[in-house]
Amino acid sequence: MGDSGSRAAPSAEIEREAIRERYATAARAVSALQGLDAAAVCCGPTADKEAACCSAPVEVHFGPSLYAPDERDELPAPAVLASLGCGNPIAVADLAPGETVLDLGSGGGIDVILSARRVGPSGRAYGLDMTDEMLDLARHNSAEAGTDNAEFLKGDIEDVPLPDASVDVVISNCVINLSLDKHAVFAEMFRVLRPCGRIGVTDVVAEDRLRPEDRARLGDRASCIAGALSVQEYEAGLLAAGFVDVSVTFTDQVADGLHGAIVRASKPA
Repeated sequence: MGDSGSRAAPSAEIEREAIRERYATAARAVSALQGLDAAAVCCGPTADKEAACCSAPVEVHFGPSLYAPDERDELPAPAVLASLGCGNPIAVADLAPGETVLDLGSGGGIDVILSARRVGPSGRAYGLDMTDEMLDLARHNSAEAGTDNAEFLKGDIEDVPLPDASVDVVISNCVINLSLDKHAVFAEMFRVLRPCGRIGVTDVVAEDRLRPEDRARLGDRASCIAGALSVQEYEAGLLAAGFVDVSVTFTDQVADGLHGAIVRASKPA
């Protein structure tokens, strides 16, 4: 998720390509494990015992363990294994039957599949991703799950390929922090939402005391650290885009001064 225009500085393009390759590599790795049981892959005798879905007593801030066991159990294993987010936006979006949902940065499709099931046959769930490998994986997972009210679109979260006022809810799981133009992301969320629509986002957010250079020292953009906004910056950006009822709530600490967070906001009537 990088700049949507062709005039991006070379350094921005380098960052964008690093992000794309990180998630393309993750998708290829998961695709190679298709047909295997998720628990066996994570916790089998040859597995990485630090894997997010393993039950070992390690501190986990990202990945499948942030979903309830019954949610993981109802999904294809590759959809679970491909989860790289910092929360579970489905748990905070309060989806209702018949709604249309858009997931920004849909990855392997876990949140789209879960959303599609919650909005039911009369609703629809869209997933948007810029990475071909993730889109292929997500479509495979959606077909395996028998989800016929989901659609995956290729594009940037700064330039959503959907009409104005076409969705009821926008969700995203640890992706907005990756964008190099968050103001464009906020403007696009506002544009595609119908009046009274809402966002339910999970993301990495910094404490206001951390300057951008402090965040950069703690990690790079592709690891969801350097690009994190502060609470004040997140709230100000959403308000500037036109949102109301903006809130940012920390859930757990992922590094010094950096937290997984739930972000909510609404579009006025």
